[in-house]
Amino acid sequence: MSAAASPAAASLRGKSSEIKTLLLRGLASSGQLKQVHASLLRHGLDQDPSLLNPVLRRAFDFPDAAGYPGLLFRQARRPGVYLWNTMIHGLVSSDRFGEALDFYRSMRRDGLLPDYFTLPFVLKACARLSAFELGRRMHALVVKMGVGPDVYVQTGLLCFYTRCGCVEDAYKVFDDIPDKNVVSWTAMITGFIEYERFGEAVAMFTRMLEMGLRPDCLTLVKAVSACSRLGDARCGEWIHRYVTNIGMEKNVFVATSLLDMYVKCGNMEKARYLFDTMPEKDVVPWSIMVQGYASHGLPREALSIFFQMQRENLRPDCYVMVGLLNACAQLGAQEFGCWASNLIDRNEFLDNPILGTALIDMYAKCGSVARAWGFFREMRERDRVVWNAAITGLAMNGHVKPAFGLFGQVEKLGVRPDGNTFMGLLCACTHAGLVNEGRQYFNSMVNVFSLPPTIEHYGCMVDLLGRAGHLEEAHNLIKDMPMEPNTIVWGALLGGCSLHRDTKLAEHVLKKLIELEPWNSGNYVLLSNIYSSSRRWDDAADIRSRMNNQGIQKVPGYSWIEVDGIVHEFLVGDESHPMSKEIYAKLEELAKELKAGGYVPTTELVLFDIEEEEKEHNLSWHSEKLAVAFGLISTGPNVVIRVVKNLRVCGDCHQALKLISKITQREIIVRDNNRFHCFIDGSCSCRDYW
Repeated sequence: MSAAASPAAASLRGKSSEIKTLLLRGLASSGQLKQVHASLLRHGLDQDPSLLNPVLRRAFDFPDAAGYPGLLFRQARRPGVYLWNTMIHGLVSSDRFGEALDFYRSMRRDGLLPDYFTLPFVLKACARLSAFELGRRMHALVVKMGVGPDVYVQTGLLCFYTRCGCVEDAYKVFDDIPDKNVVSWTAMITGFIEYERFGEAVAMFTRMLEMGLRPDCLTLVKAVSACSRLGDARCGEWIHRYVTNIGMEKNVFVATSLLDMYVKCGNMEKARYLFDTMPEKDVVPWSIMVQGYASHGLPREALSIFFQMQRENLRPDCYVMVGLLNACAQLGAQEFGCWASNLIDRNEFLDNPILGTALIDMYAKCGSVARAWGFFREMRERDRVVWNAAITGLAMNGHVKPAFGLFGQVEKLGVRPDGNTFMGLLCACTHAGLVNEGRQYFNSMVNVFSLPPTIEHYGCMVDLLGRAGHLEEAHNLIKDMPMEPNTIVWGALLGGCSLHRDTKLAEHVLKKLIELEPWNSGNYVLLSNIYSSSRRWDDAADIRSRMNNQGIQKVPGYSWIEVDGIVHEFLVGDESHPMSKEIYAKLEELAKELKAGGYVPTTELVLFDIEEEEKEHNLSWHSEKLAVAFGLISTGPNVVIRVVKNLRVCGDCHQALKLISKITQREIIVRDNNRFHCFIDGSCSCRDYW
């Protein structure tokens, strides 16, 4: 009997060794796993923990056999803690947190206590499901079992508390860990970041270095992220130097986080240097640079980076496209924006609110309201941001009633408006001079939707009231603001003073602006224009003298026009363009036709007391006129001329462009830094109110 049993036992040992070798070597499919399981059953080895456990562990590797691990586990007659741990670990690793907690409860009902390996995974499941009460009971169990000093269990508790928003409790757990490792420190840093306590996150990173611990890749990424959120470039640069000293600067994740930090802190020069020196770049760094340049008002640089990316044969992702479309919107480069949008499947735009919003915004800022509206109607998923983009796009193009109608739909659909929604509505009121409607929307923010107005909303209301001539009401609104008024608010009032020539209030406002922004030339220029229009030439000259003495330079007026996918830039009096002779010849031709049509230059808007003829000469060289002239000689008779200007279009250019649209029978769209002007057959969409 024993002699017969011996060969059988040897055979089983051989089969067991063969199965272990197969499991260690790896299985390519769930089918192979089932063959191994069948072999266990056939040879009576299905209750051997040393074989069943690795089979169970491998069962989680195949998503097409999601229910198979449970079947394997239930075949075990007396599963030990080790097998329960494998099951719970596998479920947590597969993001099946609810099932993991169900198995843990079953394990406790079977009278088994968890060990060091069980607790971290159960705590992770509790954290992901915000199962606060169960997590607290787990903490009590940890204390009762005396496993508190274990760093992995304590780190699990720490992550649980931070995930549930109990940062102070997490810190107490962290403080009690006798031998903190890098994972513990990183978990605490992450907890501070998640609850926007960025200064404490950076301080924790500093303490970690003082303890002599070397951070890993994830710790460095988190620390740099905290600096980004703080906007603390100096701290970020210090971490960058540390990264270089320990030889981690070539790690793609660390380098990308540093790049993102420089961009968010506004240091595009350092960002570009780091970008150019990165040895490896996936699509993320390219995306950061395109979006960074676009968000910091450098659209031409954003396009340049994109073209470089194209030469590297990298396909743009969603975030690259958002930055690119933003840059096109700033330049008014609709033609290029349309071409670029074709690089991504149209369905991605229709299904992705982020992409869809960027495309709607680009069309709207290029003056193509019909295209923006058409695309908005096609969007299959519309969140609040998409609705806001449509409302704002209609408002900035002067389509006030449709913007109000869209807001009515937002209310009917139960989409809760936010501050950006009301910014769009207030801008619509400002462009149309609808003071009563503006007051109603402003009041409804607080009284109906419980949204406290931000400083931007106050600025919009001051602008609306100031333009309409309600200067005293606008000034009183500023006095009653719950926060200190900034340059946007005072600047809006100064614009109203300029429009209605209230020099006394303007001088008061200017003093406030100079206190806040003594370097801003626009404040001086506005007051100088008020003096000039009142023929107070000595006062205007005094302003100019103050600017010169303080080294303040007037911001030059630039205009851009896109022709055949190329963006052309013009400066006031510009003669650098290859077609300058033809452009100025066209302006001379237009000047004669304008004069014959009764146009008289608005020379009072020229800053200084100079001869009338010289004033007229200066006005004729404004950048928007140069751009329009170039558009007229470079495009066909039915092509809409689209110009973008960095400053507010002046009154003389506005009057001239109305007549040019009538003389040439061309539609001319100019977007200045305030709104759109659509010139058709001698009239403007703004109805001379801007």
